[in-house]
Amino acid sequence: MALKGKISNKNTYIGTLYMILSAFCFTLMNAFVRLSGELPSVQKSFFRNLVAVAFAFVLLKKQGCGLLPQKKENLWLLIVRSAAGTLGVLCNFYAVDRLALADASMLNKMSPFFAVIFSMIFLKEKTGAFQIAAVVAAFIGSLFIIRPVLSNMSLLPSVVGFLGGMSAGAAYTAVRQLGVRGEKGAYIVFFFSAFSCILLLPPFIIGFHPMTLKQTAFLLAAGLAAAGGQFSITAAYCHAPAKEISVYDYSQVIFAALLGFFIFGQLPDGFSFLGYGIILSMAAAMFLKNRKAPAQTDK
Repeated sequence: MALKGKISNKNTYIGTLYMILSAFCFTLMNAFVRLSGELPSVQKSFFRNLVAVAFAFVLLKKQGCGLLPQKKENLWLLIVRSAAGTLGVLCNFYAVDRLALADASMLNKMSPFFAVIFSMIFLKEKTGAFQIAAVVAAFIGSLFIIRPVLSNMSLLPSVVGFLGGMSAGAAYTAVRQLGVRGEKGAYIVFFFSAFSCILLLPPFIIGFHPMTLKQTAFLLAAGLAAAGGQFSITAAYCHAPAKEISVYDYSQVIFAALLGFFIFGQLPDGFSFLGYGIILSMAAAMFLKNRKAPAQTDK
């Protein structure tokens, strides 16, 4: 029994490290996207997913897996995940180019709260009053970042960033159901990345903007960082359950604030910090609540 506990703790530590690594990789992705300059969000998203699909393809081949889903009935969920994920990436990149890096990252991190809502609506998962209150509080926290007044020049990118978090929440809900149905993480990444590249190819070609060698390098670096983030977060959830490690995903906001300050000279205002505090508090509260849940049910 003691040995089993040690193995469980070790897996939790490994999962935590992978989650923090994923958060750092996604922060690097956003920084590289911003450094690539004034290019269309579609163009940036296309390069980001092109690198990811190449990595996922190589991994699938190494694992001896085919290019078809485990079950035919998983196809519609893969499409939902990919469509919502593509919209989420587009919205996130639009926000990253126009907001402080920490603001854009925090709005994107509304996704776990939307995942709770979508899981309740579409997966019929039971949601308690505590979770609903946490979602409402997190939404209020997001309003301090968005500041929905006409005098706010960043209102549009803030709303778009918020919609990106909503789309990511829908995508993660589909990923959760796909995992339950036995779909491999590498295949989910491959399908999403390939689907996104195909979907974005026409607007990418039509609205293509010539790039310098420096811009191309930054976008390829963004793609590498995104691939690292996707595979790290997949490894994290393979080692430990979400209730144990999901809160560490919010370390991305800390990384974003540091990179935003040292690279771009950005310093979020007081309202943004208040919003961060509310959302982070709700994330931590849900984390602690979920950790206590098994102990309560075992009694």
